[in-house]
Amino acid sequence: MSKPHRPPSGRTNIASCIVATIFLIFVVIIILIVFFTVFKPKDPKISVNSVQLPSFSVSNNTVNFTFSQYVSVKNPNRAVFSHYDSTLHLLYSSSQVGFLFIPAGKIDAGQTRNMAVTFSVDSFPLSASPDAAVHVGPAFNEGGQPGFNNGFRVGPSMEIESRIQMAGRVRVLHFLTHHLETKVRCKVAIAVTDGSVLGFHC
Repeated sequence: MSKPHRPPSGRTNIASCIVATIFLIFVVIIILIVFFTVFKPKDPKISVNSVQLPSFSVSNNTVNFTFSQYVSVKNPNRAVFSHYDSTLHLLYSSSQVGFLFIPAGKIDAGQTRNMAVTFSVDSFPLSASPDAAVHVGPAFNEGGQPGFNNGFRVGPSMEIESRIQMAGRVRVLHFLTHHLETKVRCKVAIAVTDGSVLGFHC
């Protein structure tokens, strides 16, 4: 005659629950590690490739010109970066002299988008004493300040500053949304005599 089957004891149930809990914790840890190493959201990177002034004129100590800046925006994420309307500000002597909206758009995962921004700047007065000279060659030293190259000077010159701010979002794993933002500031040295760009430092 066979013995009756005994139901699992309480200790067996507790042990099973402990094993299942440990397994779930292990799975969660693995998911978090993968997320923060592979899918961790990263801010896009803006690189300024060149700055040009297609037109430039000075009259009665007042200057006006057309400003062109070519930038590339890299999306390092494994998801599409959707950026909102962005802005470019142009400053001279800490005062805004130009402003432009950059339309919203999307940059695919791991891709780089090139942008060209061109707009006319309304006339504004030069400061009382534009820089007497700047050096030829790299227009700025390592600290981002105007310098000289072997004592050779050109001048007079002026300095403007461009600021680009871009904000947007990425959606990781189709349901986690992260807001990202990036900025870049560039100082541009310009020869007042002919409007040539002597160099820029970002």
